[in-house]
Amino acid sequence: MSDHKFSFPVRVYYQDTDAGGVVYHATHLNFLERARYEWLRKLGYGVHELLNTYKFQFMVRSLEIEYFKPAILDDLLDVTVNVVDMGRSRITLAQEISCNQTPLVKATIHVVCVCTDTFKPIRIPTNLREKIETPT
Repeated sequence: MSDHKFSFPVRVYYQDTDAGGVVYHATHLNFLERARYEWLRKLGYGVHELLNTYKFQFMVRSLEIEYFKPAILDDLLDVTVNVVDMGRSRITLAQEISCNQTPLVKATIHVVCVCTDTFKPIRIPTNLREKIETPT
């Protein structure tokens, strides 16, 4: 759907690693989520605005993840977000974590837009949909 990849740098800290200095597999999910929220912030939808002003949030419905190489202590990672498909209330995202242009992790994330009060799916707001479809 989009040829516009959002990129977000993440430094690997000691707290992200195991005793051997390797990033714990589940920590990659945190890196992916940070990049998604920074992508939304760049589109003009910070976390507080999503929850308090607009009364919606995105929740992960499902994900597929592949690990190719480990990230290690002090690596500077590049975490990307790319919209693959968008429906009425859902977005499919391709995300990648790389280091020095070497892919470490690839993931497909399916998120659903939900009302913060009911947690029921709602239509993605028109303004956000337009920004996703025509990023600057």
